[in-house]
Amino acid sequence: MSARRTTQIFCASTLYGAVTLAAAVDSGCFGTADRRILLVTNNAAVPETTPALDEAEGFDRLRARFDSVLSWNETISPLHPGGWIPRPSDLPLLQRHLRKLWDLGDDRVELALESIQVTPALAIAQLLPDAPITVYADGLMSYGPTRNKIDPLIGGRVGRLLHLDLVTGLSPLLLAEFGAVPEAVPTEAFTQVVEELAGSGAAGSHGDGPALLLGQYLAALNLLTAAEEEELHLRMVRGAVARGHRRLVFKPHPTAPDAWSRTLVREAEELGAELTVEHRPVLAEVLYGELRPALVVGCFSTALLTARTFYGLPVARVGTDTLLERLAPFQNSNRIPLTVVDAVVPPLEDGTGDGGAPVGDAVTTEQLNDLVAAVGFAMQPKIRPELREPAVRHLSGPLAERTRHHFTRRRLTVLDLPGGLPLPRHPRVRHLARRALRLRKALKR
Repeated sequence: MSARRTTQIFCASTLYGAVTLAAAVDSGCFGTADRRILLVTNNAAVPETTPALDEAEGFDRLRARFDSVLSWNETISPLHPGGWIPRPSDLPLLQRHLRKLWDLGDDRVELALESIQVTPALAIAQLLPDAPITVYADGLMSYGPTRNKIDPLIGGRVGRLLHLDLVTGLSPLLLAEFGAVPEAVPTEAFTQVVEELAGSGAAGSHGDGPALLLGQYLAALNLLTAAEEEELHLRMVRGAVARGHRRLVFKPHPTAPDAWSRTLVREAEELGAELTVEHRPVLAEVLYGELRPALVVGCFSTALLTARTFYGLPVARVGTDTLLERLAPFQNSNRIPLTVVDAVVPPLEDGTGDGGAPVGDAVTTEQLNDLVAAVGFAMQPKIRPELREPAVRHLSGPLAERTRHHFTRRRLTVLDLPGGLPLPRHPRVRHLARRALRLRKALKR
């Protein structure tokens, strides 16, 4: 009797994710396999008009690591990857169909998924119910708690969390409730894949390049209005020029309006600087090697931390105070990336733009872990109740006042944490007090 074939299926929706997977494969994070499949998902609102990652510039240099590249969009067409989940009654039929369609036979399948709490990863995990799962995280969200409660039949299959070591010493919270073991993808492997993607050798020393401004298109996520985000970008220009930079490069989000870029060009000219727009859909990390920027400016992009930690570039943040104040609901998964950037990246403007006092490099690893644990507990107290102790420790400690802008008074009060309003112990009175807080918040809208 012949041994069962092992097939590894790597699911990716972004080029950044594909680079992370390639680095993990190169560094031996995955065992040997008879076949490796890259399953591409295009989660854009209109996938028909947005190129998938396997059409991106430089992807051909990554393709050789996989025996085949499949499209999840084609597999479930005409349904959208972000909105389709199989009905429980259809699972046995669809499971058999998928194995036949992808020529899996009775292979032993291993899955590498991103964002397992939502589709399409959740749907793929359901259709391959016997496959052990590795979740990989290609950004700062790996440091935050799982944003939704996951079926234990899915979460219990997750053995480990692969992540980039963006903040040395900071422990990821994602999926820890299922005992997933965090494992860092070696930094050298990631940067080597980026160089391969760019088709160039190692980057030279930085310092003589322009200031690189990173756009995120936060208006599309309803985190800012279009006008507010345009003003955020203008603050990047003004702040960089105020620091003495006369050459600026703006990397817009691929779906951001072109009018924003033109406004930035005019603003730079009026300030006596020159701004060029990088229209190529390349990773920011590719530009770090090409431009050797003297400064990287952004809001809370993961690329700020890759610049700082992986490439040793000076970085600065803009606008984190505004977003921390208005981000809703409190458990919004963007909160931890905001928290981390606000805590470890210095502000671009010298105390004039960001309301919160910067923590910067003064924060210790232990203090940063406690801050992230405190925010994580406030976000998901039911999923991670054991984080209450570090939350109380942080909110009672020396950094509490400097990081109070990461929390709302209402959230601290509801969870009975230090810094909240004292509530009477009688259950009926506590209920009325919480109702009053909700009414007060509604009146402010």
